[in-house]
Amino acid sequence: MGLVLASLLISDGHDVTLIENDETLCNIASSELDAMVICGNGTNGKVLEDANVEDADVFVAATGNDEVNLLASILVREYKIPKIIARVSDTRHSNAFKMIGIDSVVSPELTTASYVEKLIIRPKIADLVVMGKGDAELLDINLENEKSIGKTIGDVSPDDNFLIVAVYENDNLIIPKPEMVLKKGMKISILVKTKYSKKVMNMFTKM
Repeated sequence: MGLVLASLLISDGHDVTLIENDETLCNIASSELDAMVICGNGTNGKVLEDANVEDADVFVAATGNDEVNLLASILVREYKIPKIIARVSDTRHSNAFKMIGIDSVVSPELTTASYVEKLIIRPKIADLVVMGKGDAELLDINLENEKSIGKTIGDVSPDDNFLIVAVYENDNLIIPKPEMVLKKGMKISILVKTKYSKKVMNMFTKM
């Protein structure tokens, strides 16, 4: 996770320093990433200082060990870093992070499992993104319901519970206009309140 995250941040133009305890992974990171790579333990104060942690805008504890991430988060709090993000593998440990003031706690395992579950129980969805605090979703749907085909965007959206935010024609994203006509097979992106997602799917997909 750390290597992929670092790569994404670097590609977006951010300066990244990576701390890695495994020497083999250190060598891989050094050869593959345009970043400072410190081979050492992120729970060691000297290693953190060698990484110039006091100058960081964001610190991410992304190991697969919750105890290590918790200890690293506690240590870096002393440096008054504006934002600390911690990975947690066992969600029962989330409260421990919050008790020390770490509000940005993420669980990739839980997020991935939830994503796959939604794809299983909603086979009509092409893709989805969970938003907010889990109370909203961005759904990608292929338009199939005859009751919606031929209507304009303005006829059906916005609604109090959903909004069509994009349509795709020939794989090109188009910001929808009210007069745009919905066509069979057209891929649409819908921002919807989670509790209304099933109702909205029924509006645009085959029953």
